[in-house]
Amino acid sequence: MTGDLNRIRALFGRLRWDDLDPVYLRGLVDLARREDLEGAGLKTSPTRREDLTTLATVDPSQRGRACLCARREIVVCGTAFIPLILEVYGGGCAFEPACVDGDVLPAGGSLGILKGSVVSMLQAERVILNFLQHLSGISTHTARHVQALDGSSTRLLDTRKTTPGYRMLEKYAVACGGGWNHRLGLFGWILVKDNHLASGSTCSGLLLESKVRRVVESNPGVAVEVEVDRIDQIEAVVKGGAHIVMLDNFSNEELVLAKAMIGERAVTEVSGGITEERLREIGPIGLDFVSCGGLIHQSRWVDIGLDWDASGS
Repeated sequence: MTGDLNRIRALFGRLRWDDLDPVYLRGLVDLARREDLEGAGLKTSPTRREDLTTLATVDPSQRGRACLCARREIVVCGTAFIPLILEVYGGGCAFEPACVDGDVLPAGGSLGILKGSVVSMLQAERVILNFLQHLSGISTHTARHVQALDGSSTRLLDTRKTTPGYRMLEKYAVACGGGWNHRLGLFGWILVKDNHLASGSTCSGLLLESKVRRVVESNPGVAVEVEVDRIDQIEAVVKGGAHIVMLDNFSNEELVLAKAMIGERAVTEVSGGITEERLREIGPIGLDFVSCGGLIHQSRWVDIGLDWDASGS
């Protein structure tokens, strides 16, 4: 059984940059560029689709260099994105990284140097910073939550509460902050939640056990996770063969009892109302995972600036 549980635990991995589709990423950058330069999203396009300010103030032949600097301590995420952004904006610029995604950077620290066409850099600046500030905000926010579990074997997971279109990037940012990724989408594995059960009036007892068993037996080789919100549901779910039991909004006392009831029969996951303070309480209980949607949807952009080098290129 231990081997089976370890196989299930291994489903919760960490996205790497190389796992992301460069064609998809390029599409995101192209959309951001078209929003900025061409008014993408507007029913009526602007008369002039270009950077009016830069074209009016900067010599097209001018070259320069600038530093991307952290204004506060951050966990970096998004540096690998910068060359792709520069490419979408027409080239003419290069990026020399001073760190890698996942690094902790102090206030004033450099993410790297941009050099080349000043026009290209000015046009791409806002989009570069938007991606870096958003993604580094998630990784920095995640790192604080991971620290709240310090010393615990419990791993911190994200959820599917992500910005539409940006899921894989945001989940990658969680991984850069030291968190782990729950299923990437509905295709990942089966997760039977309370609404799936309520819609069929199979929330407890033999009906629940039979429902779970049918799901497991009809989907061989697919992990099945079931959400429970009451102690009396646990035994039916485990007997039905669920591989993962999600304990939703359980008190600390209930989590201790649930862990003892489940033992090594299934993998355990805690969810619902997870904060840094709550993680400090949950950690010592020793459950397998705890999931927190707030890693993404409650994160805040961090302050990263672009500082020009007056000495030139």
